[in-house]
Amino acid sequence: MPQYLIEREISGACNMSGDQLRDASKHSNAVLAELGPDIEWVQSYVAGDKIYCIYNAPSEDLIRSHAEKAGLPANKITPVSAVIDPSTAQP
Repeated sequence: MPQYLIEREISGACNMSGDQLRDASKHSNAVLAELGPDIEWVQSYVAGDKIYCIYNAPSEDLIRSHAEKAGLPANKITPVSAVIDPSTAQP
């Protein structure tokens, strides 16, 4: 299944409390359950005024549908073409 990087511009994201992040996660999970098994939230990173999310989904349209229903911005959606890490350097 294709993987996407979603950039969400959220002013003050890095200052969100644990409770706020938990509530946002619960709401996102509820929308994911409503949309069905074709979309999966893998992980997110909070950095400055942005949240970067990794999702597996068959299309950008499904990512946008999730964002709209969850009330979250999806300022930029980029297909992931490769994943590298330190083990990539190994022969």
